[in-house]
Amino acid sequence: MNDLMSRLVDDVLIVDGAMGTMLHAAGNSLDRVLPELNLTDPELVATVHAGYIGAGADVIETNTWGANQLNLKSHGSAFDARELNLAGAEIARRACDVAPRTVYVAGAVSPAVTARQRRASTPTQRISAIKAQVAALIEGGVDIVFLETFGFLADLVEAVRVVADLTDLPIFAHATFCDNGMTLGGESPREVATALAGLPVAVIGTNCTLGPQGLLNVVTELCEATDRPVSALPNAGVPRRSPDGQFHYRIDGDYIARYARAYTEAGARLVGGCCGTTPDHIQAIAAEVRRLRLARSAPVADERPYAEAARREPEPIVVTATDVFHENLLKGRFITGVQILPSTHLDDGRASMSAAAADDLGIDLILAAAEDERVTLSSTSLALHLQDAVSCETAAVVSTWNRTIMTLQADLLGAHALGLRTIVCQTGTPAPQGGYPNADGIWDVDSVGLVSLLASLNSGSDCSGLPLANKTAFLVGARCNPGADDIKAEVVRVREKLDAGAEFLLTRPVYDSRRCLELFDELGSDQKKVLITIAPLASFAQAEFLAHEVPDAFVDPAFLERMERTGADAERAGIDIAREIIEAVAPRAGGVLIAGVTESPVVSELIGVARAAQLRGD
Repeated sequence: MNDLMSRLVDDVLIVDGAMGTMLHAAGNSLDRVLPELNLTDPELVATVHAGYIGAGADVIETNTWGANQLNLKSHGSAFDARELNLAGAEIARRACDVAPRTVYVAGAVSPAVTARQRRASTPTQRISAIKAQVAALIEGGVDIVFLETFGFLADLVEAVRVVADLTDLPIFAHATFCDNGMTLGGESPREVATALAGLPVAVIGTNCTLGPQGLLNVVTELCEATDRPVSALPNAGVPRRSPDGQFHYRIDGDYIARYARAYTEAGARLVGGCCGTTPDHIQAIAAEVRRLRLARSAPVADERPYAEAARREPEPIVVTATDVFHENLLKGRFITGVQILPSTHLDDGRASMSAAAADDLGIDLILAAAEDERVTLSSTSLALHLQDAVSCETAAVVSTWNRTIMTLQADLLGAHALGLRTIVCQTGTPAPQGGYPNADGIWDVDSVGLVSLLASLNSGSDCSGLPLANKTAFLVGARCNPGADDIKAEVVRVREKLDAGAEFLLTRPVYDSRRCLELFDELGSDQKKVLITIAPLASFAQAEFLAHEVPDAFVDPAFLERMERTGADAERAGIDIAREIIEAVAPRAGGVLIAGVTESPVVSELIGVARAAQLRGD
């Protein structure tokens, strides 16, 4: 193994991607014990290994994650742990032996039990299970013992000591970190590196749980805290489960390769992937690493053409507000936002000042939602205008009633070119024209059609199915209405929007928490995709108008009566009602957006209530 360790001093090695993802894609349920395939379908496992080697992997992991006797027993598996690990090592060994270059076999070893099962097991049981597994992997011919996905530092230290007592093979020790940058046990990357520093560990690294962006801070801190080689194996983001039960990840190879470069620039010496990554991702990472190798080894003599360009450092990755917001939303992190309406005075700066004041509260989103019947900036123009005033993400509500599909497409492509990435789709309602309501509408597409259009642009095709020169990268949202008269019909409509490609939902203003919770019950796990809109009532007249004159708006009768009783204190009562609604529904929602108020103290109060309610829900 001297060759392996010497390569890690000056080179960057590529680790393979997810085994489970590939086996799942081949038709195997993730509920089953996938290491069983080492005995029941070894050719499939060998094919996965060959795919990763062909993609450029220098290290492949055995299909033995979770293949210890404690874990097998908890899943009701009748297979013997030794047989599964021995077979897994031998399959990987054969794949490496026929490879056209040197490829190392890493014996994959997970924690002996899950975090939930941890209290029901003893250290003696865990040590025994890992010891038996590692012994079988060594017998099968692995080059490395690859400890991965350890959420508790004590368990990782325990496992390292078990392995060190069995073998002199290199030990790669990987902890997994949560969104807060800590392990499940509450340890920081620096604390992990410090604890492992006194142990015979060849590589210190991190894998799983976090996507490419989230892992970067962890990798950077590990590299700063240790002189050992560091490895970085991110997930391919958060998966979406399709109706057929398959899991799909949206992160592509180019994106993960950019972050692989960032890991190496931070000091990492092994890069690869975990859940959701495939040979395509590994191939993109390997290509990026090859470019880095060439850049480092290229001659820099002055007579060489383009010498200055060859010496130029790779451009650093710029993490934008859009990157952060999109990752937070897709990972299910609680979102806070504020809706901004344009002023009819186009140059008075009111919208910018309101947006900046809201941004100072640390919110995630500013939503531009122009009122279609008024002479104002369009929502897309307002959102683009506000980008210069805030550090958070700006988004636009786009209505379909007043534009043809060709006009919608042109406007959206223009907005994308100028940097707008988040769109909320709605059909909208034209202003009444005399005795002919809706007479002035243009109905090429409704909100579902607009969602489909955006999904098509993201896939690289226009509304006619013709290819575009470049794909767009919109994050697509849609409206939902907890106040709808027929909540089941509303859910059917919402499902159509999600199926068309909507990735999150934004409610109409909520004035009845019970109906909102009923909608959540109907949506099931999709409720976390819903951001609830809270627009505090300002007066009894407004509440009465909403209750009686606005279609598909429902105000809790108790709130209506309360607004009537309060008289001069109606504005404060409306804020108190908004607080109560937030406290009731925010713990189950994906976020809260405040609309209808511009006073910073009120916005601050309601955002604070939302964050506190969400924490109680967690």
